[in-house]
Amino acid sequence: MRYNNVCIESVSHVLPEQVITSAELEQQLAPVYQRLGLPEGRLELMTGIRERRWFPAGTLPGQFSVQAVQQAVEQSGLAVEHFGALIHGSVCRDRMEPATAAGVHSESGLPSDCLVFDVSNACLGLLNGVLIAADMIELGRIRAAVITGTESGRDLVEGTIDSLLADQKLTRQSIKPAFASLTIGSASAAIVLCDRSLSRTGHRLLGGCFRADSSAHKLCAGGVESGAGDSRPRMETDSEALLHAGISLARDVWEHTREVLDWKNCDISRVFTHQVGRQHRTALMQQLQLDPSLDFPTVEVLGNTGAVALPVALSMGLRERPGVSGEKLALLGIGSGLNSIMLGTEFV
Repeated sequence: MRYNNVCIESVSHVLPEQVITSAELEQQLAPVYQRLGLPEGRLELMTGIRERRWFPAGTLPGQFSVQAVQQAVEQSGLAVEHFGALIHGSVCRDRMEPATAAGVHSESGLPSDCLVFDVSNACLGLLNGVLIAADMIELGRIRAAVITGTESGRDLVEGTIDSLLADQKLTRQSIKPAFASLTIGSASAAIVLCDRSLSRTGHRLLGGCFRADSSAHKLCAGGVESGAGDSRPRMETDSEALLHAGISLARDVWEHTREVLDWKNCDISRVFTHQVGRQHRTALMQQLQLDPSLDFPTVEVLGNTGAVALPVALSMGLRERPGVSGEKLALLGIGSGLNSIMLGTEFV
């Protein structure tokens, strides 16, 4: 998968103001910890996550996706008439229908001759949207697109805590599948792609590779379950099995991505990954034989923000240090399912 005419023109992010520490979550779970004899600090120790952020209770994801889109479009400097697609790619959506992208488009100021739709694929939704938009640009169907999403973890975390407090049959073993749910944070992101002829940044999207290991589709699963007694989602994750399966898939995808791009590890200037936890990042860098100092970690202070985790890290990293000519960036995406997309970009 190679692109000759696609550029990443801008990336933006929106972070919630409310900060929730892992220590605060454990204070809420104190009765469970005491009953099961769990040590305080376990959550941060296991994940490396000190804190995560939440949007205000009751707000819809699309509200913050609008902000991310407006920022990204403004940063791109592209005239709105050039935009031929708006894709909303997060797990969280405003409602079942219409597409959350419709509401975001309504407030974004983009033209009516614009493809507007949602894409959902766990933590890979925005990267799937990038591939769809890049294909359309490469084919000449459209000249520019914006891919956005907002993940709001508040309901999942609060619902998980309430379920754990109410479960009097809980054991040290049965609590394990719920721990990953406590790592979830909230954030928004947007990515503008455009035809190379419109680009002012020269930030080329070169291409990459994707692979699936659907035999692992049950290792992380969630949704709104009737047995929970409310409309908040719940999720169960076999974290250890997911880690090993995910790293195995990532290793295979990275090998093929380097072949497609004709890259060696020593060619890479910076790496931006899906942010799950400290252990996952350490194992990923080791297995891919990448220098950990090339990575831009955000999970310690944002938690796992799902499909926007990688774009948020990319936005924050480029804001901290803009790209320069010759820099090669690796975007390493993976999501439950299991699916992986890895892309290479270069500033020219």
